[in-house]
Amino acid sequence: MKAIVQDRYGSSDVLELRDIATPEPGRGEVLMAVRGAAVDAGVWHLMSGRPYLLRLMGYGLRAPRVPVRGREVSGRVEAVGEGVSAFRAGDEVFGICEGSFAEYATARADKLAHKPAGLPLEAAAALPISGLTALQALRDAGRVRPGQRVLVIGAAGGVGTLAVQLAKAFGAHVTGVCSTAKTELVRGLGADEVIDYTREEFADGTRHYDLVLDTAGNRSLSHLRRALTPRGTLVIIGGEGGGRWLGGMERILRAALLNPFVRHGLKGFMAVERQADLEVLGRHVEDGTLSPAVHYTCPLAEAAEAVDRQHRGEARGKILITP
Repeated sequence: MKAIVQDRYGSSDVLELRDIATPEPGRGEVLMAVRGAAVDAGVWHLMSGRPYLLRLMGYGLRAPRVPVRGREVSGRVEAVGEGVSAFRAGDEVFGICEGSFAEYATARADKLAHKPAGLPLEAAAALPISGLTALQALRDAGRVRPGQRVLVIGAAGGVGTLAVQLAKAFGAHVTGVCSTAKTELVRGLGADEVIDYTREEFADGTRHYDLVLDTAGNRSLSHLRRALTPRGTLVIIGGEGGGRWLGGMERILRAALLNPFVRHGLKGFMAVERQADLEVLGRHVEDGTLSPAVHYTCPLAEAAEAVDRQHRGEARGKILITP
């Protein structure tokens, strides 16, 4: 089968389209024919090996432990391993695996869910990691409630486009922050207000929000706190920039240290890969409150450019890769 493989850390030129052996499902695993794979922010970090903290977390010190890139996936089940009863050959599924930039991939059965009805199988790949992040950041970390004012920074990104829709589904008044070229997309997702950060400042002291989701990852805590109500909550989703060792994760550490001493709730956040919440996302799709925003779809051979475009912030929603 063909797959996007890397043997060393570096820029996108380390990604190569190669023929490799088709994997076989182990106990508790599913083999699927991949129909869609999405580019999320983590792909660039795993490709580059930065921040170095990732390498210490088991992804490989000198080279990637898993050489095939991609984690978000949708596809059709080809075979199931021992102990798998929830899926069978022919089922259409979406979820999380290691190595989705390939024609075939294996995944743990407990990190997959059945594709929601009415959604093209290819597009379902845009949901898993970004969707879990948006859902859990709002519901669990942010404890969003109906009538609250929610600000989503980076509202046109993979997480942001889903967070805007889910916040509306939870009954919030939603303001999205994005660049000029992406304002119409964010309005189309249902945002009540859209702020073009190139023309106006969202933290100017005149507007305050009960919950701020920062998916853009480069603003200081003091800047972000100016947009909060006196008892508002800030949820920091990942981080960009910063040093080689921690990247943007320094802000999460600062938030944890500062949180006990301020009235604001300051929370760093990383999503939990949970099948039950994949099913929640599926139900939101089926009831019409959630639809993935897909910027464009490209073949495996163009995966390196897709990763670069996502990292440069050019994507409006998600970029999908198909075998």
